[in-house]
Amino acid sequence: MSLTVDIRHAFPGVTLDLSVRAGQGVTAIFGPSGAGKSSLVNAIAGLLHADEGRIVLAGETLFDSAARVYVPPAKRRIGYVFQDGRLFPHLSVAANMRFGARFAPEGLDRAEMDRLTDLLGLRALLHRKPGSLSGGEKQRVALARAWLCRPRLLLMDEPLAALDEPRKDEIFPYLERLRDATSVPIIYVSHNLAEVARLADDLIVLQDGRAVLSGRAETVLSDPKALPLVGVREAGAVLQARVVEHDADGLSRLRLSGGDLWLPGVSAAPGATVRLRVLAQDVLLSRDRPSGLSSQNILPVTVEALFRGAGPGVAVKLRAGEDTLLARITARAAGEMQLAPGQDCFAVLNAISIPRGSIGHAAGPASI
Repeated sequence: MSLTVDIRHAFPGVTLDLSVRAGQGVTAIFGPSGAGKSSLVNAIAGLLHADEGRIVLAGETLFDSAARVYVPPAKRRIGYVFQDGRLFPHLSVAANMRFGARFAPEGLDRAEMDRLTDLLGLRALLHRKPGSLSGGEKQRVALARAWLCRPRLLLMDEPLAALDEPRKDEIFPYLERLRDATSVPIIYVSHNLAEVARLADDLIVLQDGRAVLSGRAETVLSDPKALPLVGVREAGAVLQARVVEHDADGLSRLRLSGGDLWLPGVSAAPGATVRLRVLAQDVLLSRDRPSGLSSQNILPVTVEALFRGAGPGVAVKLRAGEDTLLARITARAAGEMQLAPGQDCFAVLNAISIPRGSIGHAAGPASI
């Protein structure tokens, strides 16, 4: 199932001019406030009538300004999870969930409701009212309600933005479960790069109403061109690793294509695939293999390219086996090391603890 969006819409001070393609998996829409993220998903949902363009979902034209086609929101079969959940306060959790089924082609599927109740951990909440729920619990109910309409597409607009970090940690495993259990495309809007790195298969970066970068999440996030868009402190790489073993001292050995890493706090079983987020600011470079360091995470790498920014820093794109790493060092250090494309050197990765619940099968990046 695929989504094609080509729209143009004028707002005061900015014009939305977007061409977006999304398929199976999670496509994250990332960008600063005012970039056009919410306007994009509102246009897909039919809540924003664009000035011109075309939107096609699974072969059905939902909007075509030239042909004067406009399918009303209620008939698009698109699930929408808003930032604030928007649950009906007078209805129980179960009744809120059943409301979503009113828009399903075949009505309420009780077996699906039972499966979703267990998948999202809602069994103990079914008889409660939204006023007695935590923020994370409300978002899980909103997610279930959107899903029970049997959507062809699920839109999630900043669903975690109103939650504190503990509540985000609470809901992330449920989002990962839903992502891994469905083939329905998910559009996930966020200005939080940690969320994007943890959940997204594909990534589209918006700026001033336009898509400026797009592709596989790991490719976009390790692209030096992304630094001014995502911020130097958030830039880095997303890698897939296989859990090899857990040692008695609490460290676990993870295997990348370019070597092994030892990390704390990994709960995934040996053989599982996990996702790691490696920030550019946490990668040190050495011409020779260093010794006598506290860090055991040293990978042989090859310099692919260097990118000089407006400030004192240089972004160094590195090849580690089949993976791409990104390091941010000073221009002075790059000059003293005489770094150049094709040069072999060593990357030292600074390992820190992995947030609880942040690691799973091909999901949930740890910060290292």
